[in-house]
This record gives sequence, C-alpha cells and structure tokens, in this order.
Amino acid sequence: MAKTEVILTHNIVGLGAESDHVKVAAGYARNYLYPQGLAIPLTQANRRRLESLRQRRAEREAHEYNTMSELAKGISKLTCVVKVKTGDDGKIFGSVTNGTIADELKHQFDIVLDKKKIHLDHPIRTLGDYEIELRLHGEVKSTLKVRVESTTPLPVVPEHASAQPGEKSGAPRTEKRGRRIDTRPEGKTEAAPAAEAKPAPAKGKRPERTKA
Repeated sequence: MAKTEVILTHNIVGLGAESDHVKVAAGYARNYLYPQGLAIPLTQANRRRLESLRQRRAEREAHEYNTMSELAKGISKLTCVVKVKTGDDGKIFGSVTNGTIADELKHQFDIVLDKKKIHLDHPIRTLGDYEIELRLHGEVKSTLKVRVESTTPLPVVPEHASAQPGEKSGAPRTEKRGRRIDTRPEGKTEAAPAAEAKPAPAKGKRPERTKA
C-alpha cells in the first residue's frame, strides 16, 4: 500500500498532533485527511506553516491542561451515585464499568468525560463506596468517589415471624389461668387457721335435756 507523508494541522488521537510529520496511506490522506482539513501534504511551501502550527498546538495543550486541572479540583469533591438492581442476597445483577460511571457523570453533573480516562482495575460487582482514579491529562490525575447503591427494596420481615407458636404478635405473655402468684416475702409462710374446738362434756355427768 502506497504511503505518503503529511503534516497534521489538528490533533488526531492515535496519529499525532499539530505540526507532526506522519506517514499514512495515500488513500487515507487523499480521501479523508485532506478533505477534512486535518492534514496538508509535506512540501517545501507547507513547511513554512510549521511555526504557526506549533504555536496553535502549544495554545491548545495549555488550554486543555488548565481545563483538566480545574475539572480535577471540582470532581474530587463529588460523589457519583450509581444505582443498580440486586438480588435478595445483595449481589449486583451485572457490573458497574467505566462506561456506566461516565454516563452517570453526564446525567448527574453534566460532565462529559471519555470513559477511557476512568481507570478501573476491574468492574465493580458489589455495593459500597469506591475511589476511582481519573487520568484527565498527561500531567493531571484526580479521584472520583463512587457510591454503588441498590434499587431493590429490602425484604420485609413479617411481625409474627419472631412470635412463638400459638402466640399472637404484639400480645403480652401472661400467667396461665388458675395459677396463683405468691406475693408473700421470701421465707415467710402463713399458717392455715385452726378449726374452732368444741368443749368436751364432763365425765360422769350427762348432758341436760331441754324441755320441750
């Protein structure tokens, strides 16, 4: 495939920045870079534009650095809440990725951030709080607090679940019917009342009869 050397007039991710000399496929340059104004052929006449392109590049990079530095300060104070569905055991359905976080930043704070700048060692699969590293610029890094919460309601425990069989929930336990509670002081008992004794008749003497 034929190659041609061009001078980039704009920053192109993965290819180069303003004033860089790069070799690309001739068809790519002819059909895309030149029509879009992203590059110019490497000729002696075009070399004269290098200084202005370098100046434009320096201004752009300074602006990006200042913008990302300000964003780093502000974003470090934020907490991005990501709501997910979970099962009864609290496990997340699926996972939270850098794309998920980028979407929530746009939705919650109107911050547009390339998901490639959000660095996760691995997708998040459990609820909780996290600190995520952001690589906003070659010389600017920051951290974002992310809280993963569940949208699934917690299971409701019935009130009667802790009641004993046969007991109604909320009803106080009472003594069984017929059982008497002894309220006397410990160690003291009350003697039963003695039956009233009748006088015995005297010996040798009959009891008198009453006249009708």
